[in-house]
Amino acid sequence: MFLQLKSFKVTEGHADKMVERFAGRGVIEEQPGFIDLSVFKKKQRRGDEEVIVLVRWESEENWKAWETSEIHLQGHRENQGKPGPAYILEGNQQVYNMLGQKTYKDPQEIG
Repeated sequence: MFLQLKSFKVTEGHADKMVERFAGRGVIEEQPGFIDLSVFKKKQRRGDEEVIVLVRWESEENWKAWETSEIHLQGHRENQGKPGPAYILEGNQQVYNMLGQKTYKDPQEIG
């Protein structure tokens, strides 16, 4: 499994806009090897908010195919030269290969 982790710092009160931006219906979920996309908000009381977008892929090759696909690049070309939303203060991306995993097992299913 391959993980794409995007983190954003947004102005207070705008985390929900990031959910709309990333979790709404799109074309990524139709791409080969796409597993899922989750949006998280750091728990805090006030101030600028931190939002994490976690995208899981079956493999690095599937992710690379998405990143270089015409449909993905076209979306970036359409926004080229346009300012990003003012509520996004900063953002970055990291990618990871999964090396191990544990999953929950229902005790009633373990014989």
